[in-house]
Amino acid sequence: METNLNIFVLIGAAVIDSINPCAIGVMIFLLAYLVKTNKRAHALLLHGLVYLAAVFLTYLLAGLLLLPVIQSLRNFSVNAYLAIAAVVGIFGIFELKEFFAPGKTSFVEIPPRYSRMIKNASEKMLDNYAFTFGLGVFVALVELPCTGAVYLAVLTLMSFSGVTLSNVVLLLLYNLIFIAPLIVVLVLFYRGFSSAKLKKLVQRYKPYTRLLTGLLLLTLAGWMVAFILL
Repeated sequence: METNLNIFVLIGAAVIDSINPCAIGVMIFLLAYLVKTNKRAHALLLHGLVYLAAVFLTYLLAGLLLLPVIQSLRNFSVNAYLAIAAVVGIFGIFELKEFFAPGKTSFVEIPPRYSRMIKNASEKMLDNYAFTFGLGVFVALVELPCTGAVYLAVLTLMSFSGVTLSNVVLLLLYNLIFIAPLIVVLVLFYRGFSSAKLKKLVQRYKPYTRLLTGLLLLTLAGWMVAFILL
């Protein structure tokens, strides 16, 4: 069976996932710390590029590893597939909750203990690019509760055709789009843009990104259920 997931759906999902405030917020924090420690412009750029490479490769590898696992689960049981759809839908509800009733408790944010670990690790970056890469891998993994639901839905729809060359290309495209806003943030920092302005901008539009993500996740969950049952 072939999924009707096409490039336009994938691009739309990737664009909405890419503006997730978790990923952008961490990037701003890391670069702001480098500026605070008086890193030269070229060092700031190199650290940022290494960090972005780590995030990109981690998400890409995660997708390539999860795709056959999800395919095997789907082949094993329709209920397993429907359970994944339910998880996607639940995260959609969590996202909408953050728009309509934001509060202290959130299931779509980086856990506080990991936030503290990221902050502490950032203070040790110095000029160690290997450490920066490792930090990017760590951040990409702990961001999954915040950014991974859309990716999970896309991978599940891809699982109908499995690990094919076309799906690998689509995953490359998805992850390039995912890091595109982070590249923009890096360029703005490199050109001297204020971190305070960027943080204010992210906070201003954060509720609307939650709304878009929630609606997208519910739509994808409904599509997944309809695709398997109809």
